[in-house]
Amino acid sequence: MIRSPLRRPGSGLLHDRRAVAIVEFALCVPVLLVLVLYGIELANYLIVRQRVSQLALQVADNASRIGVESVMTSVPITETQINDLLLGAKLQSAALDVERNGTIILSSLETNSGGGQWIHWQRCFGAANYPSSYGKEGDGKNGNAFKGMGRPGELVVATDKVPVMFVEVAYTYTPAISKTFAPQETVRESAALAVRDDRDLSKVYNPGNEEIAICEA
Repeated sequence: MIRSPLRRPGSGLLHDRRAVAIVEFALCVPVLLVLVLYGIELANYLIVRQRVSQLALQVADNASRIGVESVMTSVPITETQINDLLLGAKLQSAALDVERNGTIILSSLETNSGGGQWIHWQRCFGAANYPSSYGKEGDGKNGNAFKGMGRPGELVVATDKVPVMFVEVAYTYTPAISKTFAPQETVRESAALAVRDDRDLSKVYNPGNEEIAICEA
């Protein structure tokens, strides 16, 4: 029997592989695009987190050094110096716009009269109004119930006459591309450094009647 050289229309499509690569590419593009966008967003998030961490450390370092020069007495600190410190943090982190998108919380962790841990004073900067994760001003004033600041198992404590400047920075992350690919969480970083000088711990002085950067409850 002689077969006809003519084939039915479409009979060769099952064996035609000329467009396989194009079809596979078309199927993979959406997946690859999602992975690339997610990767970009994750990288940007990690960079922002690192910058927030560096800001917290920088503020803690500066806060551990402030004070009015004094030869005969312990070094006092003033509200003017604290405000300048927070303003400096704003300028140093201009691209983050911490003033609008975050909160810087500066706490003076000291020991109370009984040797327990005590947040003597606390100052805040930023419109986001995030509360402290580890305590508010006045916590631990009496007794030993307040154990320090920081995560459980990693508590930071002050020693007698050597306070610790504990800084928390909470920041609302702004996605580089879309919220769809961005981590849905607030960036929170903290840092702590012991005060470098023999500081006057009686109070924060305010001879110029400066506005006090009080932390709202």
